[in-house]
Amino acid sequence: MMSNLTLASGDPVAHVINHPFIVNEGGWWIWSSAQTNLVLSGLILLFVGMFVAKAVQTGDESHGHKRWVTNSRFAHMVEVICGYLRESTVRPLLHERTERFMPFLWTIFFFILVNNLLGLIPLLDLHNIVAGQFAPEIVAQHKALIGGTATQSIYITAALSLLAGLMINWAGVRELGVGGYLKHLTADAPIFVWPIIIPIEIMGTFIKPIALAIRLFANMTAGHILVAVLLGFAADGFIDRGIIGLPVGIVSSGAVIAIYFLELFVAFLQAFVFMFLTTVFISLLAHHGDHEHDHAHEGATAHA
Repeated sequence: MMSNLTLASGDPVAHVINHPFIVNEGGWWIWSSAQTNLVLSGLILLFVGMFVAKAVQTGDESHGHKRWVTNSRFAHMVEVICGYLRESTVRPLLHERTERFMPFLWTIFFFILVNNLLGLIPLLDLHNIVAGQFAPEIVAQHKALIGGTATQSIYITAALSLLAGLMINWAGVRELGVGGYLKHLTADAPIFVWPIIIPIEIMGTFIKPIALAIRLFANMTAGHILVAVLLGFAADGFIDRGIIGLPVGIVSSGAVIAIYFLELFVAFLQAFVFMFLTTVFISLLAHHGDHEHDHAHEGATAHA
């Protein structure tokens, strides 16, 4: 019974994907596990952000030089991450516009990161254990209040990419003006090739955020399903304890530890890649003319 509820489930995908919790008579999902994860991520960012802001703020003058020292190691780590993202990643691309876009870029980085990390916590399995004791019909109907990986859902990554796409194009209109924004669709090409260039540029406007959505969705899906598969092998091996089962369980346990460390790295990496590419797209759209395009591409390529 326990193995069916948790790690040894025959369907490892079920541990990763979104699950409905409240469904109306028409079959529409009113609330799902991913929505709970999103709310939880927002609350984590809110309270952790308040804690970090208080820890890094300048202290009273009576504290002397210690007034400049961050009061928490965790807050100091977050401060270092924010400083690196701003000074080493964004400023070389956006220059004087860096401060304007950093709140958005920091938010999107940490929001994706927290959701990626929540996907590595077996919240769905804990939910099923508790629900199996008090409300087994919820488990039987494959419903869940919390769990899975929010950034595995293509709908959520598409929503994040939509926000990024709106910001990218708003930044372009703000920097170039409406006329300049429309002019960039011609790529400064001769007028007789506009019928080819303009549709390509318009398609690129949509392809960029679509690529962001698919990249995040695919990486989170593949990595987290692999973790679920290995955990299932480990659980089955230790439950069976046969000649083959036990060695498989031991090997799978070692492999899942290694993959978990890799997934921790991927969680940070994919949040960084999403934010970095958004920054690159903002910087490229703000330049027009061959020289400025080359300069923007060189800066992005050098950092990558």
